[in-house]
Amino acid sequence: MKITSFNPLIVTKDATPVIELFEALGFERRHTLEAEASGGIDTTNFRMKNEDGFYVDISQVEVVPQDMTIIRMNVPDFDEAYDFLISKGFTHRSGRVVETETNKSAMLTSPSGFAFDLCQHIRK
Repeated sequence: MKITSFNPLIVTKDATPVIELFEALGFERRHTLEAEASGGIDTTNFRMKNEDGFYVDISQVEVVPQDMTIIRMNVPDFDEAYDFLISKGFTHRSGRVVETETNKSAMLTSPSGFAFDLCQHIRK
């Protein structure tokens, strides 16, 4: 399984103060993507990077009960990575895979309890 990037993802109902915090820490917005994922969940996703090359992703999602910090793992082959992680004891409680025009992702939980967003970016 190949990993193309590995960084924190903050999921929140209100991204503005989180973005402002990371901008104060020297991060700049790289891009913003608004998407409607399967199931009708609207998200606005922000990718931020600092001058040392570190990334943080922020997703504004109205339906989350509280802010969450997750580990985002980007891979070139979602199905291969998904099967590998499940074989290592990761669980996928919701069973829901989110698919948009630009990505395929699923929230998984590691055996030790860490939340992971497994994601494959789809480029046209």
